[in-house]
Parts: sequence; C-alpha cells; structure tokens
Amino acid sequence: MLVRVLLVAALVGSLGACSKDGKVREPAELQDIVNPQLRLSTVWTARAGEGSGKYRASLDVTVAEDAVYAAEVGGRVYAFDPNTGARLWVTDTDARVISGPSVSGNAVLVGTMEGEVIALKRADGAPYWRSTISSEALATPVGDGNLVIARAGDGRVHALSAVSGSALWMFERTVPSLTLRGLGKPVIDGNRVFVGMDNGRVAALRMADGQPIWEQAVAAPSGRNELERLTDIDGALLLDGGELYVASYGGEVACLDGDTGQVLWRRAVKSYTGPTRIGDIIVVSDESGVVWGLDATTGAAAWKNEDLKYRRLSPPAAFAERIVVGDYEGYLHWLDPKDGRLVARARAGRDPIQAVPVADGALLYVLDTAGRLAAIRAD
Repeated sequence: MLVRVLLVAALVGSLGACSKDGKVREPAELQDIVNPQLRLSTVWTARAGEGSGKYRASLDVTVAEDAVYAAEVGGRVYAFDPNTGARLWVTDTDARVISGPSVSGNAVLVGTMEGEVIALKRADGAPYWRSTISSEALATPVGDGNLVIARAGDGRVHALSAVSGSALWMFERTVPSLTLRGLGKPVIDGNRVFVGMDNGRVAALRMADGQPIWEQAVAAPSGRNELERLTDIDGALLLDGGELYVASYGGEVACLDGDTGQVLWRRAVKSYTGPTRIGDIIVVSDESGVVWGLDATTGAAAWKNEDLKYRRLSPPAAFAERIVVGDYEGYLHWLDPKDGRLVARARAGRDPIQAVPVADGALLYVLDTAGRLAAIRAD
C-alpha cells in the first residue's frame, strides 16, 4: 500500500493538473500587483539543513517565546533566536525526521519515518526520550505537557507519557486501501483531542483513555475509481470558539460543533490543506489552487480568487490583517480578506513553500522545502 500512497501524493503535488479532456493545466502566471498594500522586508534568514528535500514530509516551523524551531528530513532539529536568526542549538537525532517539530512543555517533539516519536529538551536540544509507535509518524506529534498524541501512517492514534514516552493508550480505525500521503496533526483542547482521519471522518477522543466522545463523517467516498473516492482529511483542523473547521479531499469543507460533532454547515470545496480564520471569514485553498473565503457562520462563499491556480499553495495563514499563502516557486502572496484580492507579494526563496507560514507578533516565519527559514516583516 505504501507505493500506492506515494503515487497519489506525486499526482496531487504535480506542477500542473490534467482536466477531463486530458489537457495539462499549467501554473498561473503571476501578474504585477499595482499599489501593493504592504511593504515587505526580510529581517533574517537561516538554514535548517536540507529541509524536506524530495520527501512529502510534514515539516513545520514552530515558534515559542524563546526560539523558533525547525527540522530536516536528514535528522537534525534546530533552534534559532526569533529576533536575529542566530542558531541556538542543533541536535542530530540519527533518524529520518518526517514530521514536526512542535513544542510541549519543556520538550520539542518530532516524528520519524522509522516510526518513532522523539522528545528533545527545549533548553539545549539534549535527548529527552524516544518512543516507538506502530508505523511512520506522518503527523506532527503534539502535547499538553502531560500527554503526547502521535498519529501513525497505519491509522492509529497513540498517546504517550510526556515525561517518559511510555505508551498509555491507542485508538484505531481502518485505513482505506488508497490514501494521500500525510496526516493532519491532532488538536488538543483540554480533556479531549480532535483527529481527522483518512476515511473522511473526524473524532473527538478523551485524553484520559482515548475513548471516542463522538465521531462524524465529513466526506463519504464517491466516484468511479479509487482516486476519485479519496476522502482524506490531511490538513490541520481549526478549532475556534468551540467550532471545529475541517477540510477534506473528499470534496467538503465543514464546520462542526466541537462538543457534539454536529455538522453546522458544509461547503463543496475539495482540499488537502487546512483552513484558517480571519475575522468572520474561513479561508481555504482547493485542490486547484483557488483560494476561497467562506462565511464562518453559514459557509456561504464570500469570494474566491483564481489568480494562483495550480501553483501548489501552502496552507493559508493570517498575518498583518491579511491572508498569506506560499507557492511552489517560493513566493508569498497576501490577499485582502474582505474580497480576496491580491494586495502584496514577496519571495522568500526559490524552493517550494509547503509548510504553513507562522505569524508571531510583527514577524512571519516561513520554511521552504530546501530548509531555508526566513523571518518577514510587513509594514
């Protein structure tokens, strides 16, 4: 099944896309932005090793109050000063890192292709613990200081002790025979954790023992072949004000009640990246690179922007009162959340940006697939 998963990932990540008539859709050419609304500058850049390279890895940039953390698929984990980009420490895990890092209490967490979750000390990167799960840790592991939640490529959800890494419980659901390569990272909220699954369902689990509080189907398989019947929820879930926003490759963006799992609204948008929220607008990009602004209360389309079609967009983020997405040529594009117009652009590098950009105060941190980390300011 691994080979079939990789093939699908390659199809989704291709530069162009084939329509039903067999024509290749090339990435949209960028048009000049007249009178940009933001003045953008690069404050610093740093190198986080080789990045994700040729792998479709879930490598993130993570910001804590004292450092910016990044990792490379070659196994090194890095901490940088958030203001200057100076390297604070680097640790070689001697493994192939495929997800993370994230921060939980005093630990930095990463997942590996070998099926390990590794915890390092935030202060200096020294080894803390490492624990083996059932298969490769495709989703970024997350924690609340007491428990660490990790997701494996075989569909299992593992809970580990944040102190020792020992296994506490496991939740399991059947994985479809064909899936996209990747998993959305879990979202912890108090005594529960939310996970989106490859079968198009979302589950809320009790942190104490992994028992389901509720499960809800967001997308159901449909189509004439396995590729058309993909329903993966691979993007990050967004929990905001008690409501859970979910995007699936099965063709639905949905808003769920976080307490009950009840579907509050659905919108027919097919996406493998997660949504973000700015004001009353939920923003998500679809499989073709069309960026949608949806009303957070009703799901109605407020606007859509087709200027970035087939440019392999990163998940969207909110920064400087606008929406920002990265693309396959290293460009960052800012959109006005009121109408979706492109209002500014900057180039962080020349390699693809797959990780969601992370805003922290006055800076936006961006990591590309070659391991180039940049801090961007908007004035």
